[in-house]
Amino acid sequence: MTVLLLRLAGPLQSWGSAARFTRRTTESAPTKSGVIGLLAAAQGRRRDADLTDLSALEFGVRIDQPGTRLRDFQTAHHSGTLKAMPLSERFYLADAVFVAGVSGEAGLVQRLYEALLEPVFLPYLGRRSCPPSQPVTIAEPLDGELEQSLRETPWEASGWYRNHRDASFRRRGQSPPADVRLDLLLDSPPGPGRLPDLTLRDLPVSFDPRHRRYGLRGVRTTEARVPTAAGARSARPPHEPTSLLTPVLPVTPTTPTTPAATRTD
Repeated sequence: MTVLLLRLAGPLQSWGSAARFTRRTTESAPTKSGVIGLLAAAQGRRRDADLTDLSALEFGVRIDQPGTRLRDFQTAHHSGTLKAMPLSERFYLADAVFVAGVSGEAGLVQRLYEALLEPVFLPYLGRRSCPPSQPVTIAEPLDGELEQSLRETPWEASGWYRNHRDASFRRRGQSPPADVRLDLLLDSPPGPGRLPDLTLRDLPVSFDPRHRRYGLRGVRTTEARVPTAAGARSARPPHEPTSLLTPVLPVTPTTPTTPAATRTD
C-alpha cells in the first residue's frame, strides 16, 4: 500500500464528530471525516460528489502536541427580522499538532498528494475559520504500512512545546528522555475476535448539505515512541515571505521638452 502523511498544525483546530443543537464540540484528534473533507476539497470535489474511494482509505493519526481545549461563544441575527439567534458554544483545540495519514491504492494517493500541492479549495483544520499554519504535506507518498509510517515519522511538535517539556524534567532534577510517547489512533475494521477501543461516527458517506450522512468507525488506540532529537525533525521549507512579490521597476524621470522657438522673419 501507499501512504500519504499530513501535518495538521495551526492556532486553532476543531474536529467534531457530533453536534447537538447549540453545542459544537471537538474531538481530541482529527476525525476521518474531517481529513477526508480536506482531501476532497483539495481535489475540487463538490459536496454532493461520491466519496466511496476516499472513505475506503485506511486512516490513522498521531498526537504530537495535544494542545488545549478552548471554548468560544457565537451568535447571529436573522437578516430579515434582525431577531437574535440562540447563543451557541463552539469548542476548539489551540496550539495542537497532529500527524495524520491515509493509505490506499498508489494512483489515488498520488493524485491526493498532487492536489494538496495545488488545492482547488484551500485546506482548513475542521472549520473554515481554522487555516493551517504550516504546509500540510510532510513528504511525497511512500510505500509501506500506515501504522509503521506513523511510528517512524519524526516528532512534529513546536519548538516552544519541546522546550517546555524538557524544562519540566529539569525542574525535577531529571534529564529529558531521548524519546517521547505519543498516542496513535488507527482504523479498527470489524472482524472475528476484534473489538475496537472506541467508536466514532466519522466515516463520511455524503457531505451533501441537504442530507449529510456518516457511518460508524471502530478505532484502535496504541502508543508510539519517537526520538526527540531536534535533528530528527522533518525539514521545513525555506520561509521567504517576499519571494512572491513582483519587483516594481524604477520610473525613469522624463525631461520636460521646451517648445521650439518660432521664426518671425
